[in-house]
Amino acid sequence: MEINDTSNAEKRLVARFLDMFIKFGLILALGSFCFTVISPFMNMLLWALILAVTLYPLHQRFASRMGNKQGWAATVLVLLGVLLIVVPTIAMITSLGDSVSALITRVSSDSLVIPPPSNRVMVIPVVGEKIYVVWMKASTDLPGLVKSYGPQLGEITRHVLTILASMSGGLIGFVFSFIVAGIMMAWGAAGAVSATNIATRITDERKGPALTRLCTNTIRAVAMGVIGVAFIQALLAGIVMAIAGIPAVGIFFVLALILGIAQVPVILVTGPAIVIMWMTGDHGTAMNIVFTILLVIAGMADNVLKPLLLGRGVDVPMPVVLLGALGGMATNGILGMFIGATLLSIGYRIFMAWVNQGPSGPTLSGQDAL
Repeated sequence: MEINDTSNAEKRLVARFLDMFIKFGLILALGSFCFTVISPFMNMLLWALILAVTLYPLHQRFASRMGNKQGWAATVLVLLGVLLIVVPTIAMITSLGDSVSALITRVSSDSLVIPPPSNRVMVIPVVGEKIYVVWMKASTDLPGLVKSYGPQLGEITRHVLTILASMSGGLIGFVFSFIVAGIMMAWGAAGAVSATNIATRITDERKGPALTRLCTNTIRAVAMGVIGVAFIQALLAGIVMAIAGIPAVGIFFVLALILGIAQVPVILVTGPAIVIMWMTGDHGTAMNIVFTILLVIAGMADNVLKPLLLGRGVDVPMPVVLLGALGGMATNGILGMFIGATLLSIGYRIFMAWVNQGPSGPTLSGQDAL
């Protein structure tokens, strides 16, 4: 009798485990299928979510002045965003592509003229002599230099073209992200409730709302205080450079954007642009002075933009933001730069909040308590 009871118990246990594994397998298969379907749009949806969370307070101001019409407010905000941000950005990236294409064409046709290096280059520690030799070779025999470094230059060219193609795709995703963000903002109240419910289901009733606030505050702080300031500053500098006729505006724009995210003064980019303008420009002394003043103002605009856009401190180390931006750009182009910086910052904040809790329970208060 005992043997039969034991055998029946084992069969029931095996049946339960088998049932559990079948359910788990079906859920895993469904999740894998859903991820496969949604993965081509993942970056666009993530950036749309970041935009929606960041712009939602502004959207509510628009809605309050339009009779609480959430849809109309979202439409107006999206149109303004496309007009003021997306169109100039497309112009900057197009300029970058044109600059690289023109450089490749001039190198291929042997029409690129490089001035000889100054003797000051040789005094640069460690690498000065090597730079001087390569630079002198480029100024006297550029075709020979290109031929000797043909494989390396070909590989660099392929990488540059890949990055440009990725940026072009990112710009298309940027436009669609604005549209999707507008839809999210129109349903913002329901979305906030859903986000809190999901966070509560993952954690518990106390930690769920705190986790939602933590993610929301981090997104807004990083997007507005770091990425937003860097983007607006780079855009201002790029527009002034384009009006001044400075060549390779797209390259300067990307450099200014990266330096701005790294919290390095953008004047390091606008300074060389001013020198190039005075050396190659034909606007006259008066206009050159005007453009110089505008570029200096654009290079120092972060001192004004940060107090205006940054409502509170960004509790994320700058290396984390910079690594997220560079890693995102390396994998997903210019759109990945923004997504990477924001998501890595969120991950850092959540991880540090978990670490600071300690084994004895929460030690943080307010929005950082998980």
